[in-house]
Amino acid sequence: MIIKPELLHKGDVIGIVSPSHVASVEEYEEIMSRIENMGFHAKAGKNLYKDTYGYIAAENERADDFNEMVNDPAVKMVFFGGGEGSIDLLPLIDYAAVRKQPKIYVSYSDGTSILNSIYNRTGLMTYYGQTPGLLKDLRHYDYMQFAAHFLDGNVTSFTRNSKWHILNPGVCRGRLTGGYLLNYALLLNSPFFNYGNAEKYILFLEDYEQFNDIGTVSMLISHIEQSDFADHISGLLFGHYSESIHPELMERLKRFGVKHDVPVVYCDDFGHGNNHAILPIGCDAALDTGKCEMLFLG
Repeated sequence: MIIKPELLHKGDVIGIVSPSHVASVEEYEEIMSRIENMGFHAKAGKNLYKDTYGYIAAENERADDFNEMVNDPAVKMVFFGGGEGSIDLLPLIDYAAVRKQPKIYVSYSDGTSILNSIYNRTGLMTYYGQTPGLLKDLRHYDYMQFAAHFLDGNVTSFTRNSKWHILNPGVCRGRLTGGYLLNYALLLNSPFFNYGNAEKYILFLEDYEQFNDIGTVSMLISHIEQSDFADHISGLLFGHYSESIHPELMERLKRFGVKHDVPVVYCDDFGHGNNHAILPIGCDAALDTGKCEMLFLG
């Protein structure tokens, strides 16, 4: 059974934590000011600015911040960014409390690990696509995505803001799952990843050319293909990789679609680019490449 969190209301508290990087005081004070200007209250984790290991806070410090937000009934959204290190927290998250007090969990990039683990362990829908840092220069498309999913509700379809490149046509249905390619691949075969044997899944993935070249992207896709989970993938939506089209990436994604006989689409609507669409992990969805649309069915 999928659990959906309640919507945000003006005056609600948004918890800010940093599982994946050391937060900058100047940057995060500006972020929290923006949250207040949007009509919400910001609560910062006590260890937000710690760098115990030199590059990041200790696991228990980051987990304490996260679990404090989980257990605080006043916090309605837990908002966190990327970096490297969120996988450290997976054994330390209070999943029972997450399930008992459902709230909105939002991140992207390295946050992939936590968002998927929460959904897999609790059945709570989580949200991939945005981070607190976006609030410093909040673009219209990104704000409309935020408002649609967290303030207005009843989002029934994916709103495009880029050209869709159809690499293998088709129609499919399945639960949404995915995120940043490296983190998602690392989750496979771990105790924090599971899937229903009778379920089909629409996989969404993204990567960025400054982080991984095409060869690395291909290797990680192959890792997913070699997992048992691959048989449950009904379609693939790949997000922003570069400002220019990479024919090698397009060909690699097309090969994935042909090999597994599933529709594959590339777009610039989500990922490390200019557009930051929100994708609800755990949502039942339908993808139709002929109509260039993806519907959220519940």
